[in-house]
Amino acid sequence: MDWVAWKNTMVEFAKKYRYVLLVVLVGLVLLALPEETEPVAQPESVQAEEKQNLQEDLATILSQIAGAGKVEVLLTQATGEETIYQTDEDISTGESTSDVRSDTVLVTGADRSETGLVRQVNPPTYQGAIVLCQGADSAQVKLSIVEAVMSVTGLRSDCITVLKMK
Repeated sequence: MDWVAWKNTMVEFAKKYRYVLLVVLVGLVLLALPEETEPVAQPESVQAEEKQNLQEDLATILSQIAGAGKVEVLLTQATGEETIYQTDEDISTGESTSDVRSDTVLVTGADRSETGLVRQVNPPTYQGAIVLCQGADSAQVKLSIVEAVMSVTGLRSDCITVLKMK
């Protein structure tokens, strides 16, 4: 087959399938365009920021206790905040076997982004707390601070240490 015959065959093919070729070409151009995505915040940084805010808020509130004076708080977490996502489970049973398949339920947003459907968010659990305050030499102030920290964090009194600030 010579060059002229091959060229004529290609021209006839292009005329016959021009709309299909146009759709394929537009699709390739759209695939080549860059995608605009927003950066997703890292969960670890969000948890650290929330922990810092809780410590600052707790220090502000504790400094309002009569006789406490200036207060600084340090909280340690046993576990961070845990997000549990909704799942669909398919159970198929045979004569001698059983197969369980679990899939996370996804929700599509207005911008066509997919995120997991949140079923439950468990708050962080705290391991201990250290409170430094100027009025820690008073037993009444210590007791008030320990009770306040217990009610906010869920810690037992033996996990909270109140010390005098220098």
